[in-house]
Amino acid sequence: MKLTKTTRTALSLLALAAICVSIYMFHKAPEVKYLQSGVADSKYETAKVLKIVDEQLEQSPDQLNLRTGTQQLEVKILTGEHKGEVRTIVNYVSLFNHNIFKPGSTAVVNVDTASTKEYEVFVYSNHKAPIILGLILLFFAALWAVGGKKGLLSVIGIIFTFGCIVYLFIPMVYRGYSPILAAVLIVILATFVTLVLLNGWSSKTWSAIIGTLIGVTVAGLIAYVAGNMAHISGYNIDSGEALVTISHNTGLQLKDLLFAGILLASLGAMMDVSISVAAAVHEVYLAKPTIRRKELYLAGLSVGRDMMGTMASTLILAFTGSALSSLIVIYALRTSIAQMLNMNLIGIEVILGMSGCIGIVLLVPAVAFVSSRIIPKYERLPAMAPVTEKLQVTEQL
Repeated sequence: MKLTKTTRTALSLLALAAICVSIYMFHKAPEVKYLQSGVADSKYETAKVLKIVDEQLEQSPDQLNLRTGTQQLEVKILTGEHKGEVRTIVNYVSLFNHNIFKPGSTAVVNVDTASTKEYEVFVYSNHKAPIILGLILLFFAALWAVGGKKGLLSVIGIIFTFGCIVYLFIPMVYRGYSPILAAVLIVILATFVTLVLLNGWSSKTWSAIIGTLIGVTVAGLIAYVAGNMAHISGYNIDSGEALVTISHNTGLQLKDLLFAGILLASLGAMMDVSISVAAAVHEVYLAKPTIRRKELYLAGLSVGRDMMGTMASTLILAFTGSALSSLIVIYALRTSIAQMLNMNLIGIEVILGMSGCIGIVLLVPAVAFVSSRIIPKYERLPAMAPVTEKLQVTEQL
């Protein structure tokens, strides 16, 4: 018995609410703290620059239009327990911390009460939060304006996926759960919720869900095997030394963290290819319900072949962009090919990119096959021949 659209919508919202509550409750559960003390003594607040008391800035000889030196600022704290208080602080301007303030600017300051009876205030950064939040809201607004209802559902799906990573995946890994199992859970939840939100309870949705899970699983297995053969693991990633220290205090399983990241990194591209192929197979079947399953499979395969090249390029360029600064350093040092191919950095990026690309390539025939089997059974449309005969009889009359 098929459920009505209202019933399916109600069940979807109920399931989504239950998942969100469960994630929130898990996040709020007690956990081992990496930093037991000192955090409460240092807080970051916003402050308004009232005036520039003194300024010693010089033009940098190495960079055009950049100045370095110091600024003495009179600031008024805008948030926290010291709100409204005025302090004079020093802002050290360098090439790597290039924050130059003017009267009326907003700064982020570090209020430290740990070592002295009277708290100290240090300049941390310029106030970036409004720009960051503004860009996010602009993206959501554009997605909603152009996509309409589906755009709004996409926004909900993105927020849900990000919430799963922040409030479920990271706490699970931090508390000692297997990173791979945690990533698999996130992949299942994000795939199911996102695709159901965008396409409803339909045959193409279920085909895309199954195809995505197949593709991500293949990518994860290939990365795991290749990483073990190349002796690369989570200990070799960026911030590995800091993570080792954290793992001693919290139970973090650092070894498999790299492969868990691969599962999450390839998820978006996998969902995109899966739903596109499944939607193409669905449309072909609606246009010609008498089509054979083999022909339906070949139609989906044809569409997937046009997509897998661009999606593979997307993954490779994304991973390359994340390592761009390191690649420039390698180039400047004139590193030999033999040394470069055996560097952990290059090995990690190649495993990340190639495992995701292979997963996408193998995903195409998998989702085309699954769609060609599920969609005809689910839709159960009448054959076109009787309809054609009825039209001919009507025209004769």
